[in-house]
Amino acid sequence: MAEVTTRSRGELAPEEERVLIRDIAISSEASSKEGDTFFLINQRWWQHWIDYVNQDQPNNTGDGSSLLEHFNSAGSSASKRPSGIDNSDLVNDATAEDPGAGPEIVDTLLEGRDYILLPQEVWNQLHSWYGGGPTLARKVISSGLSQTELAVEVYPLRLQLLVMPRGECSTIRISKKETIGELHRRACSIFYLNLEQICIWDYYGHRKHALMNDMDRTLDDANIQMDQDILVEVLDNVNGGWSASKGTSRNHSSEISTSPNLASARDSDNTLGSSGVTTRGASVGLTGLLNLGNTCFMNSAIQCLVHTPEFARYFREDYRREINWQNPLGMVGELAVAFGELLRKLWAPGRTPVAPRPFKTKLARFAPQFSGYNQHDSQELLAFLLDGLHEDLNRVKHKPYIKSKDADGRPDEEVADEYWANHIARNDSIIVDVCQGQYKSTLVCPVCNKVSVTFDPFMYLSLPLQATTTRTMTVTVFTSDGSALPSSYTVTVPKHGRCRDLIQVLGNICSLKQSEELKVAEIQNHSIQRFLDDPLISLSTIKDDDHLAAYRVPKLVKKAVFLQLIHRLQEQEPGAAQTTSQWKAYGTPLVSSISRDDVISSCKIQSTVQRMLSPFLKKESLMHADSFDPSSMVTTVDPSGEAHSNSSSNIAKEDASSSKAVALPNLPLQLVDESNVCFDLSVEGDKTIRIPSSSTSIVVYVDWSQKLLEKYNTHFLENLPEVFKNGPVTKKARTEPLSLYTCLEAFLREEPLVPEDMWYCPQCKERRQASKKLDLWRLPEVLVIHLKRFSYSRSMKHKLETFVNFPIHDFNLTKYVANKNSSRRQLYELYALTNHYGGMGSGHYTAHIKLLDENRWYNFDDSHISPINEDDVKSAAAYVLFYRRVKSDVSNSNGVRSGGGQEDVSTWR
Repeated sequence: MAEVTTRSRGELAPEEERVLIRDIAISSEASSKEGDTFFLINQRWWQHWIDYVNQDQPNNTGDGSSLLEHFNSAGSSASKRPSGIDNSDLVNDATAEDPGAGPEIVDTLLEGRDYILLPQEVWNQLHSWYGGGPTLARKVISSGLSQTELAVEVYPLRLQLLVMPRGECSTIRISKKETIGELHRRACSIFYLNLEQICIWDYYGHRKHALMNDMDRTLDDANIQMDQDILVEVLDNVNGGWSASKGTSRNHSSEISTSPNLASARDSDNTLGSSGVTTRGASVGLTGLLNLGNTCFMNSAIQCLVHTPEFARYFREDYRREINWQNPLGMVGELAVAFGELLRKLWAPGRTPVAPRPFKTKLARFAPQFSGYNQHDSQELLAFLLDGLHEDLNRVKHKPYIKSKDADGRPDEEVADEYWANHIARNDSIIVDVCQGQYKSTLVCPVCNKVSVTFDPFMYLSLPLQATTTRTMTVTVFTSDGSALPSSYTVTVPKHGRCRDLIQVLGNICSLKQSEELKVAEIQNHSIQRFLDDPLISLSTIKDDDHLAAYRVPKLVKKAVFLQLIHRLQEQEPGAAQTTSQWKAYGTPLVSSISRDDVISSCKIQSTVQRMLSPFLKKESLMHADSFDPSSMVTTVDPSGEAHSNSSSNIAKEDASSSKAVALPNLPLQLVDESNVCFDLSVEGDKTIRIPSSSTSIVVYVDWSQKLLEKYNTHFLENLPEVFKNGPVTKKARTEPLSLYTCLEAFLREEPLVPEDMWYCPQCKERRQASKKLDLWRLPEVLVIHLKRFSYSRSMKHKLETFVNFPIHDFNLTKYVANKNSSRRQLYELYALTNHYGGMGSGHYTAHIKLLDENRWYNFDDSHISPINEDDVKSAAAYVLFYRRVKSDVSNSNGVRSGGGQEDVSTWR
C-alpha cells in the first residue's frame, strides 16, 4: 500500500479525513495476513471521531457492526474535533505484571463495546493527527480448528512461572503462537538462569502433565491455557540431577501452593460469593451460572442443554457406565464427566449460583478456541459440546467399516433405513437418541442429469434468514465479438458481498469461457461511469436504482485497449429549427478489445464495430444488402452468424456473388481523442490511429440516423434494467415478520452448489456445479434450530437483527418430511432458546427456558434468574431454538432403541 503522508492538524476537513481513513482501511483489509499488527482504540473516542467526520453524511441504515460500515454512518451535525486518543479506560491502573509486554488491559473488554481494532496503517494515520495513547498493539494469528482463520490476539496467554526449588514466581504475557523455545528464553531472562540450567513442565492443575522440551512447538500446539501454571525446575549443580528428582518436588509443590505470593488464581465454586437471585428454597432447576468474564455465551448454551429433560435425567443417573474411555475421537470421558458434574450442581436444591470454572477449564483443554476471556459464538460452542459428549458417551467401542451402497433405483425408504442402520452401527449415544435426525440430499448433474441420493444425519438445522442475508441484482451481459444478443440475468449475491461475488455468479450463469473474463460497468447517462475492476469493491456501494452492464471480453493481454462504443441519436430542441438539432447519447454502450500489436486504423475500428453490432442487424437488411455501395463493405456475415473482419482493400478479393457472404454498410463513426475532439472515421479513409501508451480505452460514437435505425434492432440496447426494481408490494407484506417456516423453506429450497464446493459427477467424470435439494426424512426427539444471524469475512463481521416469528406451540413439520410412509404428525413445542443482544464481536447472551414441571418461562441471565411471560419469549434476539416433540405415541422416530433411560415424559400443557 502507498505510504500515507503525515499532515498537520488543520489541513484536512472532516470529509477528507473520513475518505482517507476509509481508503486505508479497505486496502488494509484486502492484504491482511498472519503477523500483521492491529491496535486497540477506545470505542468512545472512535465514536466521537466517527461522529465528527460523518457530521455532513446522510442517514445510513447499516448496522455498523464492521469497521468499514462506520465510514458510511450518519454523525451529529455539531460534532467537534476530538482531542488526543485516550485509551486509559482500556488499561489497568495497577503496574503491569509483565513490564516487557506493555500496559496490561482490562480482562473483560468486549470488541465493539469497549474497543475497536484498527489496522496498523489506520492507527498510524490517526495517531499522527491526534497523538495520545497508550499504544496497545496486538498481532494477527491463525485460529480455528483448521488454523486458516485470521484473528487478532487481544489477550495473549497470561502464565505464572513457578521456580523450584527457589520458590520464586513471575507472571508473563506471551502469544500462544510463540514457541516453547521462546518460553525457555523468557524464563531464563526473568530469573537470570541459563538454558542448560532449567527444565520446564506443563504444570496445569499443579500436576506435571508434560515435559516441554520440543523447542519448535508452539504453546498453542502444546495446549497451554490462559492463567495456567508453568513449572521451571532448576538443575541441582551439586549432584548433576534435577532437584525435583530428589523427592523435593512434593515439598516445593506444597510450598508453592500455600505461599501467599504463589497462590493460584483459580477460585473454588463459591469463592466469588452470591450474586443475582439466590435460589435457596425455590424449585430445583433455577440455579444460575456466574459469568467468569465474557462466558455468557457458554452459560446460555449450558442452561439450555441442562434443562433438556432427557439430558437432565440421563446425567443424574449412572451415566459413567456408558463413558467410552478409549474413543480416539472423544475426550477420554473428561468432557462428559465435567458436564455431568456441572449439571448435577445446577439441579441440586437450594444452591447459590455456580461458578463453572472447572468445566470451562476442561473445555478449553480440549477446545483451545474457547480459551481466554474473549466473547465466542454460543452456537459454535453448542455444536462442539454435542459432538464431544456424543464421542465420550458413544456405546460403540469399535467402529466397523461400512461402505455405503448406491441407491440404484431402490425405494427411498429402503435406502434411508440402510443409511441410518449404518450410522447407528458406528454412532450410538444419548446424543444420537435425542438430537440426531436424518435428511435426504439429492444432487443432479446439470450436464448428464445424473441423480445422486444420500441420507445423512444432522445434529441441528442452520436456517438462513433469507430475506436479509442476500440481495438480488439484475445485470445485462453483452458480448464483444457479436456472437449473441445481450441477455439480462437476475442473480442472488451476499448482501455484504464484494464485486468478485457478483462476477463469479454471473460467469457461472452465462457459461463464461475459460478464455473470457467479465468487465462489469456502471452505466449513467448512456455512458460508462466506471468499471468495477477492483474485486473488493463492496456491493453495498451499488444502489438498487443503478444500472449495470457486464461485457464478455477476451482475458486481458499486456497490449490491449478497450473500445467503448457510445450510441447517439439526433434530437431537436423544443421550438428550435432543424439545423439546431444535436447528437445526444442514448442506449447502452458496448465494449470490445483491440490488441495494440495490430495496426489500429479507421478500417480496423469499422470492422470491430460491425462485428459488435452484427447481432442487431435485421434480416431484411441482409436480404437487401445489394443496395449498398460495394466499396463500403467491410464485414461479411455467414449464415451461421459468425462475423469475419476484412479490410476494405481485401473486399475485392472476395467472391461478391457468393451466397455464403453478405455485405454490411459502413457506419458513421466518430473517434474521440484525448483532447475530446471528434474525428469522422467514415471520411478519413484507412488512416492509422495512434493511441497514447498510457490510455487503456478509446471512445467511439456511432451516430444513428433514421435510415440506419431501420436496418438494426436497437431496442436491445435501450432500457437497461435497474439493479433491483421494487415490485407492487403491499404495505402489509413489507411489514410482516419473517416466519420460521419461511426460513425452513429457504433451507430446503433447491439451489446450485457454490463453485468452491462443486460435485464430482461419477458419470461425467468431471466436477460439476450440481443442483442440491435437501428434504427432512427423520426428525429427532429434540430439534435444535440455529438462526444464521452472523456472517463473516476476513475482517468484516455482520449481524442480522431480523425478527423471526417462531411458533412456541404446535410447530408443525409434517408437510416438510419427505418420508410419506410416516403417518405420525410431526408436532413440536419450544422449551428453550438462547438470545444474543448487541453487535457482532460484543453483546450479551441469555437464555429463555421453560420449566416443564411448573409450565412457566424463566429468563436465565448468567447468575440472575427471573420469571417472564410467554409473550416475552419472542424477540429479534432469538438465536438458537430448542424444540421438543409433542408425545402422541411411544414409538421412537429414529427407529432404534431409546438408550440412556429414556422413558416417556409428562405431558406439556
